Amino acid sequence: MAADPLSRVFSALADPTRRDMVARLAAGDATVNELAAPYHVTVQAVSKHLRVLADAGLVSRSREAQRRPVHLEAEIFDLMTRWIQRYRSEAEERFGRLDDVLRLMPDDVEPIPPPPPPHSRQPLQTPQTGAPT
Repeated sequence: MAADPLSRVFSALADPTRRDMVARLAAGDATVNELAAPYHVTVQAVSKHLRVLADAGLVSRSREAQRRPVHLEAEIFDLMTRWIQRYRSEAEERFGRLDDVLRLMPDDVEPIPPPPPPHSRQPLQTPQTGAPT
């Protein structure tokens, strides 16, 4: 079963190596060998990471003479941005409502102390024997 595009993007970016590759590609296109240089992994391992990024729509490959540079597809970030912005807006609305409630509360109310933690409570005693239950 194929995951939806947003899930594929977040899944691809869950790996720190792939996030680093995306960050490096944001500065400009690079070949597989150039992307592999800072890592202590094989070019094949980097190619597997790039395949995951490509399947998520984050990168593409082109041919320039003998080079096959990897290109960051920045448009996919619009999908992520719209999803994040939706929940950010909802959270900001909730915080705004909370701010309104807090503004209406009087400042001179004494806080209610929290109950003691469960481990510090005394065992209940039976009324007949006085023994703990």
